[in-house]
Amino acid sequence: MKRALLALMAFLGVACIAAAIALPTYLVPKLKVVPLDLDITSVASTVSTDGDAGDRFPAVIFDRCSVTERHAKQYDANLTQQRRSVIVDPSDSKQATLQSAQTVRIDRVRDADGEERDLSMATDGDRPCDDALLTASVDRVSVNRKSSAPNGAVSSLQLEAAPDGVDVNDVSVQIPHEQRRGFQYKFGFDVQKTDYLYFDTNTRQDATAKYEGEQKIDGVNTYHFVADVPETDLSDLPDAQGDAALGTILNMPARWWGIRGKGVKSTDMVEMHRYATAKRHVYVEPVTGTIIYGYEDQHQYFKSPDQSEETPEPVRDFQMDALKGTFKWSDETVAQQADRAKHYLTLLNVGGKWVPIALGVIGALLLIGWALLVFLGRNKSDGGGDAADGPQGGPDDDGPDDGFTPSPHDGAPTAYAYDAEPATTTVLPAVSPTETTTAIPAQEPPADDTATTSWEQPEWSRDAWHEPERAQPTHIAPSPADDVDTGSFRAVADPTRPMPDYERYRRPEDQS
Repeated sequence: MKRALLALMAFLGVACIAAAIALPTYLVPKLKVVPLDLDITSVASTVSTDGDAGDRFPAVIFDRCSVTERHAKQYDANLTQQRRSVIVDPSDSKQATLQSAQTVRIDRVRDADGEERDLSMATDGDRPCDDALLTASVDRVSVNRKSSAPNGAVSSLQLEAAPDGVDVNDVSVQIPHEQRRGFQYKFGFDVQKTDYLYFDTNTRQDATAKYEGEQKIDGVNTYHFVADVPETDLSDLPDAQGDAALGTILNMPARWWGIRGKGVKSTDMVEMHRYATAKRHVYVEPVTGTIIYGYEDQHQYFKSPDQSEETPEPVRDFQMDALKGTFKWSDETVAQQADRAKHYLTLLNVGGKWVPIALGVIGALLLIGWALLVFLGRNKSDGGGDAADGPQGGPDDDGPDDGFTPSPHDGAPTAYAYDAEPATTTVLPAVSPTETTTAIPAQEPPADDTATTSWEQPEWSRDAWHEPERAQPTHIAPSPADDVDTGSFRAVADPTRPMPDYERYRRPEDQS
């Protein structure tokens, strides 16, 4: 049982240390991947550029209903952007496909006369021009689970709803991999203080996100990146049919645009394209790549694509906002993302730091305990056996203290059998004081009444005083009187001679 316990301690100690080494190198890389249960919902609302929370209409949008009226119109508005990103097929151990549905909703508007009204979204049928839904899209992209960067397997943008029985790929625009290499919904792990590519959905291109500094948000340390999206003509971005997207090109009379000036008649048809630019701020937790907070300045506007000298100056200089606003993530979204990052950090710290430390300490303690037990067991075996089995006393001792007192009648020290080498040792057996010796047989009593009728073992016999606890042999050693002159027994010619009268030599104090 003791050997089994020692073996178990050694095995568990080595196993714990091996696990402590393996966890950071094996488990942590398994945790540093895009999770297949990813489900992120973010909400952002338009805010005033000066941070005035009381501004109920911080954005500007183009009035789509004005295309049928005499003049183009704009609204002051409050907008809400909502986006939900989930994992869809194809996804496996190497890649994850994210599907992100995004909408921009018009909550309320105020016209040039100061009239305010709320807008609602149509639930079925054709959408009216004053529908509350401003834009809608579904983005799909496959990313490498380790790097979080697009891998080109899936990269599409759906700009319209798919009718029943129509494949979504038929109403989606395919985005080439060379146009989409930047991060979007999540950065990679172990973000550095350097620049990264960031993909912009509106303009379908990568922009450089420059590192700006560090900032703590909701208790999470973040890196701040800023991406400037260059001006892009949205009419150059075709829809699924290869045409310019609806609303990206308007060809209206100059008076409808409100253009007046030299070289321009009110009835001249002036074609304007819709352009877009943006400045996006993202705050990323560097270990997990989770985007904690973000806001972006969106600006879309109509202007002439022809900026040559042949184009009248009033047309070249004309610009009308179609969408202008700063979208800022809600506090709930920030708190949700901060909690998500903290959860990921906890998993990484537990799996990559605390569990290995605990296993290493436990393994070391088990091995130390095993070594101590083995060491103490060997010392006990080596030292304890000598003390128990070997004779006591040094080489200068007269002999072991065996409990015998030499007889005063002995002329010389007697060499006893148990003092010999262990291989030839013969020890006298212990004899009870009540037993008679078998070394010298009893003699026939003489005719004289004064003779001794029987002979008994003297009280000072060596056998009677032998240590009772010493282990005894199974045979009887010959009496020293057989071949040694002890001084007490003399060899006589007649072995039948009566023994001396011991009563005669007793001292007076013994007789009492």
